[in-house]
Amino acid sequence: MPRMPKKAAAPRRVSDREYEMLASFRHTLRRFLSFSEEAARLVGLTPQQHQALLAIKGFQGQGEVTVGDLAEALQIKHHSAVGLVDRLVEQGLAVRVQAAGDRRQVLVALTPHGLGLLAELTSAHRHELRRVGPELRGLLAHLTDEDDEA
Repeated sequence: MPRMPKKAAAPRRVSDREYEMLASFRHTLRRFLSFSEEAARLVGLTPQQHQALLAIKGFQGQGEVTVGDLAEALQIKHHSAVGLVDRLVEQGLAVRVQAAGDRRQVLVALTPHGLGLLAELTSAHRHELRRVGPELRGLLAHLTDEDDEA
């Protein structure tokens, strides 16, 4: 569950313009997420499978993670991550590998097929981020500008 900021003194008044910008920021994020979900489906993945491939490849630059690491990265329960890994393995997108240092530990790594799909999706996402990035940056800069809070 996300943490709410600690209560300070009386909350400052939020202007109508700030509400508009926050709504615009959330709408732009949602459009990006919707794009991402559809891009995953177009290559035959669920959005969660795409997120898992990205988490595995991006995990501290290692390209392999434990199921527990994956569960934490995706903010899902361990048993849900096990099922997700099972499906990735069944589709030939990932493999389970015994850790060299501890044979009891099982790592998850991407297959060449999984890496290929991830590269395709990443290219499309970079293009979309170039498109929406300036809008997001502008909105975020305004929403987090300390001078506006006075």
